Amino acid sequence: MSDAVGGCTRPRTTVTEAEVEALVHGICFKTGPPARLGVEVEWLVHELRSPRLPVTHERLEAAYAALEGVALSSALTVEPGGQLELSSLPAASLMECVDTVRADLDAVRAVLREDGLALVGLGHEPWHPPRRYLRRPRYDAMEASLDRAGPGGRFMMCATASVQVCLDAGHEEPGQLGHVRRWWLAHQLGAVLLAAFANSPLSGGRPTGWRSTRQLRWTQIGAGRAGGPPLDADPRRAWARHVLDAPVMCVRRDGGPWDVPDGMTFREWTRTRSPRPPTGEDLDYHLTTLFPPVRPRGHLELRMIDAQPGDDGWIVPLAVTAALFDDPEASETAYRAVKPLAERTLGLRAPHNPLYRDAARDALTDPELREAAGMCFAAALDALPRMGAGTGVTDAVAGYLDRYVARGRCPADDLLDAHDGAGTGPHGRKTRP
Repeated sequence: MSDAVGGCTRPRTTVTEAEVEALVHGICFKTGPPARLGVEVEWLVHELRSPRLPVTHERLEAAYAALEGVALSSALTVEPGGQLELSSLPAASLMECVDTVRADLDAVRAVLREDGLALVGLGHEPWHPPRRYLRRPRYDAMEASLDRAGPGGRFMMCATASVQVCLDAGHEEPGQLGHVRRWWLAHQLGAVLLAAFANSPLSGGRPTGWRSTRQLRWTQIGAGRAGGPPLDADPRRAWARHVLDAPVMCVRRDGGPWDVPDGMTFREWTRTRSPRPPTGEDLDYHLTTLFPPVRPRGHLELRMIDAQPGDDGWIVPLAVTAALFDDPEASETAYRAVKPLAERTLGLRAPHNPLYRDAARDALTDPELREAAGMCFAAALDALPRMGAGTGVTDAVAGYLDRYVARGRCPADDLLDAHDGAGTGPHGRKTRP
């Protein structure tokens, strides 16, 4: 959702319904042995010394202009509300990913610190109302479209931040590391990751009743925009149909405001060819406007994890998720741990089902989610040395297991304790795996 549009580039040629289905079917899952790993870390930006004061547009603009001259290995982009996102290149190992992104974050923090600003790892802005920083036709259209479902869309655009883990889709053939099983596992394990790393219980300075208010906001924008496809079908076919049946956010124009159709699906657009025929570029753009908890982009993008406290808190969800997907023994344990949870979805699509609702609201106070999380974290901790993880990373995961998972807690509970106690601000401790 950042100010950089991804997707493959296609010629400006009109596409039919059948061509759209074939194109999406062909690009959504690139199968092969899992070998690459990536992470996208989003951050709120606060005043360093007075975090409850809103950062002015002018201060953000000056700081971001200074960042343009910083040499980074990762892509640095700006979200609609002024959040920063650092997106790694695909890495050949967990430690390569960790070391590269950590070095880039150190460089970004140094520039922001000179301007009296700080990166803050919270899943949802705890104090300030949503406020647009970027004024682009894309975000004007997005705001107009999401406003139809209520105020949740503006919070989602301007007041949320996450850790997104990117994994290879997996083997073509069945098995532990096959793409069908990894697709299923991503959705069921996603609820456990959501609960274990929930870190956004406040909005407007008050508890919302949800440990992951960020996930609540994504749910509020509707299943067509932020829901996943059914899991009882071939993943490629299911995702292709979902793309066709999802609402079109906007029809772009070279000049002037973009059209914001009300309820028109991409399938309908290919049939009516109005207000103009859709092109391959329109399809690419449409794919960037869908925000399910697991998004297939050739690889799998897991999007349900809140931004984490501390400079290096993002490393723990990255390491745990990588271990549970790419180590065969840990993946098998994770599969067994989350399989009983699947019944709680009632066959409804993520995240609009009871399992994800309970994970976002109750986190690890839910006994079944706590038990599954304990099994998964223990399996990940065993697997990390086999994956070449450094001692700092394994110690960080072990510390998280002891401090949170084993106690049925998550970072949101720390924020709630602080709010109920002395009312100190929601800034996590600095850690350095």
